[in-house]
Amino acid sequence: MIGDLTTGDAMVIDAKRDTDTYLQLAKDNQLKITKITETHIHADFLTGSRELKAATGAELLLSDEGGKDWQYDFPHVGLKDGTEIKVGKLLIKVMHTPGHTPEHIIFLLMDKNSQKVEKAITGDFIFIGDVGRPDLLEKAAGISNTMEQGARDLFSSINAFTKLNHDLEIWPGHGAGSFCGKTLKNIPFANLKDELQNNAALQFIGNEEDFVKYILEGQPTPPKYFAMMKHLNKSVRPMLIEVPKHPILSNDAFERAQARGVVVIDTRDLDRTSYEYVQGSLQLNGGKLFSTWMGSLLDYQQQFILITDKGREEDLTRKLMRIGMDNIYGFVTDTNLGYKTERTAIVDNNQFKSLLRDKKVQIIDVRSELEYDKNHIPGVKKYCLYKSGEQNFTAGQK
Repeated sequence: MIGDLTTGDAMVIDAKRDTDTYLQLAKDNQLKITKITETHIHADFLTGSRELKAATGAELLLSDEGGKDWQYDFPHVGLKDGTEIKVGKLLIKVMHTPGHTPEHIIFLLMDKNSQKVEKAITGDFIFIGDVGRPDLLEKAAGISNTMEQGARDLFSSINAFTKLNHDLEIWPGHGAGSFCGKTLKNIPFANLKDELQNNAALQFIGNEEDFVKYILEGQPTPPKYFAMMKHLNKSVRPMLIEVPKHPILSNDAFERAQARGVVVIDTRDLDRTSYEYVQGSLQLNGGKLFSTWMGSLLDYQQQFILITDKGREEDLTRKLMRIGMDNIYGFVTDTNLGYKTERTAIVDNNQFKSLLRDKKVQIIDVRSELEYDKNHIPGVKKYCLYKSGEQNFTAGQK
């Protein structure tokens, strides 16, 4: 959020879907959200720009760059390279930076007196320690023959950006842990001068071929749900204005739903589920990568039940609504109500070595392709669980 405290006007950039946090932030700072925008059509989360517009009546400003195939399919005010936006007394200029995606734009907060750039809100273009990968359209969305051209567009965008004043601050859309790059640092901002020295992807100024090779190598496997996010963020879709509240299921309601084929996901820690495994469920820890695994293993049309510790219902709901996974049938927060449970074994190193020699046991490596290729046990089959194109989990499947 960018705000002018003297006029009370504010603009939100790349909003997440649970928009109540922005409304509260604006209220706490006596601001009114008058404009909403995005840097690009995102693949890693479902943006809440339309929800926020519905809640505030603010103007929705979106990129009209990139050509006809990369346009938003719903009403908005179009932004082009060089467009000027005023938020109160603040002046913001739009810069078209294709590469990560064809329509990608960034926002330059200007010093009105010197016309120098004070801050750059760079979205998925420039990160701290990396740049936005140009291969997602091909690897995640299945759009052929786009990643090399994307890499060359990214090279040109970087060259143009690095001609700006080097004391500007870079404020990116992601930190460490994002699938949108390979060497992101968990630092909120840095200046361009430091990034020119420390960011590996910015060491190829004037050397396009080496840059293309570097930026396309060693990128992490994109999760399966990225293709769905591209579609939902571009198209007309149902909106979710508030964080929904889902029921806590009784034993009878749980058993009836499970009998009808509703998928059961156990979000508790592994040390708990190992001795209290609910039969027919899939264990997916409700931590940082919870939504990544859910979006990759479940079909978006499937209803599902979440087993969790009491008090975590809202947190899990928020994580899932941020990727548009809204088909929560209900929660189970007490497994002492007579559900059928069993123990599952966690093997130690010696047991594992013994199993490796047992020809009757098949061992599967479910890590990412990058992890597998870097180091794996000879003879162990590779099966990246969250890779695009793999099958979805169904009820009762183990």
